[in-house]
Amino acid sequence: MTRQYFGTDGIRGTVGQTPMTPEFALKLGWAAGRVLGRVPGARVLIGKDTRRSGYMFESALEAGFAAAGVETDLLGPLPTPGVAYLTRALRCQAGVVISASHNPHYDNGVKFFGADGGKLSDAVELQIEALLDQPMQIVAAEQLGRARRIDDAAGRYIEFCKSSFPGEATLAGLKIVVDCANGAAYKTAPAVFAELGAQVITIGDRPDGFNINRDCGSTHLELLKAAVLEHRADVGVALDGDADRCLMVSASGREIDGDDILYLIARQRLAAGSLRGPVVGTQMSNLGLEQALRALGLEFERAKVGDRYVMELLKAKGGVLGGETSGHTICLDRTGTGDGTVTALQVLAAMVEAGQGLEQLLAGLRKFPQVLINVRVAGGAKALVEHASLVAEVAAVESELGARGRVLLRASGTEPLVRVMVEADEAALSQRMAERIAERVRALA
Repeated sequence: MTRQYFGTDGIRGTVGQTPMTPEFALKLGWAAGRVLGRVPGARVLIGKDTRRSGYMFESALEAGFAAAGVETDLLGPLPTPGVAYLTRALRCQAGVVISASHNPHYDNGVKFFGADGGKLSDAVELQIEALLDQPMQIVAAEQLGRARRIDDAAGRYIEFCKSSFPGEATLAGLKIVVDCANGAAYKTAPAVFAELGAQVITIGDRPDGFNINRDCGSTHLELLKAAVLEHRADVGVALDGDADRCLMVSASGREIDGDDILYLIARQRLAAGSLRGPVVGTQMSNLGLEQALRALGLEFERAKVGDRYVMELLKAKGGVLGGETSGHTICLDRTGTGDGTVTALQVLAAMVEAGQGLEQLLAGLRKFPQVLINVRVAGGAKALVEHASLVAEVAAVESELGARGRVLLRASGTEPLVRVMVEADEAALSQRMAERIAERVRALA
């Protein structure tokens, strides 16, 4: 069966438009409660980022769960991985995050975690969707769920993050700039780094409900680069709105993406003898990363784009390390889901252990010039990428590139975008071929 509402990362859309309406959220809470809360005394956690619309959806979801007879614990603003962690730690039946991740404030979404802190399977999501088409059947008044707030959620998550850093190590002597994207980690991330001894300069920590991800965070590194250079910091850390992604900036202002981070952590784990299974990237991972890892004797495999697919392949192959170029890195030897703060700590631990900066640690990685063009379309992005003339254009470009590069064309799973990616051994060639395909997309959109 095809999922109607769930995408690669929960349900997402523009606030006020289906499915992101309070009426839908109410029904979604009830349906999820029926599926996920089938045990007596079932409890779910609800966390959110800093969007103004989060208040509305929090109330609607809470009411839906109550109607299904499920208790809810409200966490307030908390990173997505923090909700996943607390779902496991508090032995809840499910966790819910109200967030549209790296999207603008006028979008929002709902993500679910199971009792193990992992994302729901396709089968469970289909069960929830099936109930959305049925009338709500509210439990008896004596069985209605209640809600309460957990006041120390942030503190618990901060301690969990710190536990992923080597116990004998410290960040003392490091100056770190942290960009919290005016999002869910605006309190937790600075506290983690400061409590481990770093001198912390924080930006993007003044959320007003509308400025989440606006010209800041992992999707806009300009402010972070400027701050790193201004303060002569050793490193910059950029999170996204719900803090499951992390990109970084070196002391010289060089952007450090998810491929760089994956290589750096893989090298550190290899040296420590703790790396198991293949390193897993995605179809977007740079060809240079694959070559560099293989030069270290490491196996590298590609999953479909989306952290859930990276996770699935890691579990199937017995791996512990995987990630996406966009900065969603999964370290299963430290946590059960992608976590921007934990990812940053693994990189910082490698820096401290080696006594080297980011650029020194990345000396063995030579990436191919890669160009990514996002083309916004009115609708039907998935059908568009299968259009015969576009398929033919891609085939022609691949033929011209030969062994010098590769092409990836895909529909975004979270936004109405067609993503055109080309990488080649020359930057000008990558740019020219990407623009050629993008023009064909625009002509058909």
